[in-house]
Amino acid sequence: MKDFTKHLNDEEYRVTQQHGTEPAFSGAYWDKKDAGTYSCICCDTELFSSDKKYESHSGWPAFYQPISEDIVATTVDNSFSMVRTEVHCSNCNAHLGHVFPDGPEPTGLRYCVNSASLNFKKNMNKC
Repeated sequence: MKDFTKHLNDEEYRVTQQHGTEPAFSGAYWDKKDAGTYSCICCDTELFSSDKKYESHSGWPAFYQPISEDIVATTVDNSFSMVRTEVHCSNCNAHLGHVFPDGPEPTGLRYCVNSASLNFKKNMNKC
């Protein structure tokens, strides 16, 4: 099996491999507004598009829908005496964050994702 973690720094490893969470308002992408695509920091699979990103005021990047339902997987997370739904990359199983049922329409979902689990690729559309 391929090791997708060799290039990660300590924080990226802690978040994606040890199910960590970066502090609110500390990540690189929580307030990013550029058009582009967010991919998994471990395996480079495209996960979220900026056109599905919104300001949730939570301090983490928030999306109401992934690029494809097959690209992210969920598991039940019972840590910290809470029941949450963990989101991870379907390709490499990297922890991304959590999904909550308090997002905007049309899905009503809020994918609350750690910046440390993502890479951003700016759209380079030319006229």
